[in-house]
Amino acid sequence: MNEISIVAGGHDDFMTVRHMVLRGSQEQIGRALAEEARTSADWLPAETDPLINRARSTWFERNWPQHHARLDGVAAAFGIDSGDDRFRLDDIPALPAGSACSAVWCPPAHATDGRGRIARNYDFFTLSAPDLMASLTGAQPMGTGVPMAARPCVITTIPDDGPASTVLTMSDLDGCTEGINESGLTVVLLLGDVAATEPPSGPPVPQAGLNVTQLPRFLLDTCQNVEQAKRALLGAKQYSEGAPCHYLIADASGEAFVWERGAQDSEHIIEAAAGPLCATNHPLHRHPDVTLLPEDTPESFHTYERARTLAKRTAGPLSAGGLRQALDAVSMPAIPEEPWRTLWRSVFDPARRTMNVRFYLGDGPHGTARHSPEISFGVGA
Repeated sequence: MNEISIVAGGHDDFMTVRHMVLRGSQEQIGRALAEEARTSADWLPAETDPLINRARSTWFERNWPQHHARLDGVAAAFGIDSGDDRFRLDDIPALPAGSACSAVWCPPAHATDGRGRIARNYDFFTLSAPDLMASLTGAQPMGTGVPMAARPCVITTIPDDGPASTVLTMSDLDGCTEGINESGLTVVLLLGDVAATEPPSGPPVPQAGLNVTQLPRFLLDTCQNVEQAKRALLGAKQYSEGAPCHYLIADASGEAFVWERGAQDSEHIIEAAAGPLCATNHPLHRHPDVTLLPEDTPESFHTYERARTLAKRTAGPLSAGGLRQALDAVSMPAIPEEPWRTLWRSVFDPARRTMNVRFYLGDGPHGTARHSPEISFGVGA
């Protein structure tokens, strides 16, 4: 039996957070996601290029069968033949129609309690999609529409034929920004090169392979540990749609790495050393030494300053509370004229298969932010 509940926020807050628990076959889970998108976002599958769509479907069938099966469920929800290549069945929104972020992997040997953890801030604009586009192009935002990050979802899937997982997504139901599966594999997404990010010039053009928010879900569906994740990433086709991202990935055994893609389709695995592995919004393969980072510019979104602060704050042995405090030290301040905030802080314990999240609910007095209590989500029932 599927369940949907409100776990944080509400009508008087910036965001309302839903938790969806979906059970059954992958096809049944896909149908449930499509029905939720139809109800909450009035979504319908859009017509698309049949040739590209057939290539995408073939790639999913060969490399990501779980997603392919969920798309069959989406087709069934709308009475569409799943073999009809005219309709794009993914890109499922949670809302009616470029972020920053900071993350740290604290390995077991560096933790005071011997437990490895990933902690991350998810930083994003507090604007609607039209107002964000206006802001990026120099126009005046009109203050209309639902903010893009106002309806995040925690989605727990318990399939009959694959690993259970719990993910957190900002605005699309078939991808995610972070998550953990029943094996303890944990993935978080961050903007990977803020200097190279470009405002979209039109609607995104899908390709065969994985877009930036599908990649975490792909790994959680198909991999159990870091070594499997490395092989899967090296063998997968990926595309960024103008917002290059990198990913911090860890497992229950205490292994971790950052995955990045660079110029000329180069691929980079940045291994965790003896201490913490920190990521903000610049490519680590181009800037491996935090002491040699350049100064920030107005366009760099404090990525270098945040990296230096995290390196200092995580230098000694870390408690779970100390890790949270390090992320709080680089959170976005609640400045009224600035249209971005740290929308949530999540802490993953891969060995215990838990995701703890504190959500932003609005601005408080004197430049402070209001937050929900930290909520703990497990994997599975």
